[in-house]
Amino acid sequence: MRRKVISTVDRYIFTQFLATYFFSIVLILAVAIAFDVTEKLDKLLQPEVPLRAIIWDYYANFVPYYANLFSPLFVFIAVIYVTSRLAENSEIIAILSCGVSFRRLLKPYMLGAAVIAILTFLLSSFVIPPGNRIRIDFQNRYIKDKRITYANAIQMQVAPETFMFMSYYNDESKVGYTFSMDRFEGKDLKSRMMANSIVYDTLHNWQLQDYTITYFGERQDSLLRGNQLDTIIPITPKDFLVTEGDVEMLSTPQLYRSIQQQRMRGAATQLYAIELHKRIAMIPASFILTLMGVSLSARKRKGGMGLALAVGLSLSFLYILFMTVTSSFAVTGAMSPMVAAWLPNLVYLGISFVLYRLAPR
Repeated sequence: MRRKVISTVDRYIFTQFLATYFFSIVLILAVAIAFDVTEKLDKLLQPEVPLRAIIWDYYANFVPYYANLFSPLFVFIAVIYVTSRLAENSEIIAILSCGVSFRRLLKPYMLGAAVIAILTFLLSSFVIPPGNRIRIDFQNRYIKDKRITYANAIQMQVAPETFMFMSYYNDESKVGYTFSMDRFEGKDLKSRMMANSIVYDTLHNWQLQDYTITYFGERQDSLLRGNQLDTIIPITPKDFLVTEGDVEMLSTPQLYRSIQQQRMRGAATQLYAIELHKRIAMIPASFILTLMGVSLSARKRKGGMGLALAVGLSLSFLYILFMTVTSSFAVTGAMSPMVAAWLPNLVYLGISFVLYRLAPR
């Protein structure tokens, strides 16, 4: 008989947890959309902005992006609301008095957290990135263009034993200045290509202006000069004009490949690595915040559900703020991307463990 009661309780908590999670997403995102429309109303009402693009290109992709971004907040709200309501109705006391341990009580919560963790990872890895491409393109076109259009002191490996340098590149004119490319064999410099300017044409096709090519031989060097030369260089401006929005457009397999490619070229990988580790760290975050929420709100308190929700909201906002701050340190190079992504989880895991030890038995 006990097994049947426990199974019923499991199903009840599991369904209430997920239902509250999705309901809180709908409620909070409805408020977020209202604020976003108000903030961007003057831009959205411009005659060149089509209504269909506003709805399907922007807001249809706005919802899953921000739902996934604030998933820790929604998890915490759902757990605290469901558990506080059970505690207020003395249902947790009744469950524990039937011989169910607090650890066993966590089972339906953890099953719900597993569903959310899998859903969150799949969305962030494969579903949201294509939508981000459409959403960010809409923002850049109609609201505010945040694309990076220039870069200074570009230095990267374009092929094995081949290195490129460009003092400045402007993506609007597609022109780079003070270009050089060195090819080595082992430690020996075999050739050096230099140009006053270089123009990007199409995929990997570049045009050198006022160029010189020096070939270094064992006994004699040779020099080739010219006014214009079309050449193939295996890079594009997107390889060095990278923004946070650009990495959010990549699926997780694409992120991994981009990190390997950028490392081979000797280019910065911080933005790619931060996004990759952030997506992976969201998986245990659902379990950690669920454990914290249940441990925090399982006891019946004088302040009631309101106090538990206030504390929970504060902790969840601090978690999101913590992630933002550590990500900023990682971008500047003050902290490794892995540490930046996992440090909030480790800190909150410690807090969760303390609250778990203090939870009613």
